[in-house]
Amino acid sequence: MKHFDDPVAKKKLLARLRRIEGQIGALCRMVEEEKYCVDILLQISAAQGALGKTGQVLLGTHVETCVAAAFESGSKKERQQSVDELMEVFSRYGGISGR
Repeated sequence: MKHFDDPVAKKKLLARLRRIEGQIGALCRMVEEEKYCVDILLQISAAQGALGKTGQVLLGTHVETCVAAAFESGSKKERQQSVDELMEVFSRYGGISGR
């Protein structure tokens, strides 16, 4: 299955990741310049939040495309693989324990 069939969604995801990349660069500069620890911690928190939101967007896209396709046209085995994969992602990403 081809991922990111929607060029608009791909462009938005890449824009988010590039903003995060900029935040990380700013964090490195803050450490190099020995900025105040609390300011660095606040920037780390902002970067973590941005990564979390990006992950939510990507997870939603995955469910709407890849998982939906497995359920629409996939075999029982493919559907089960998709569910198992989602449970693993939820376990790692959302702190939800496995089945």
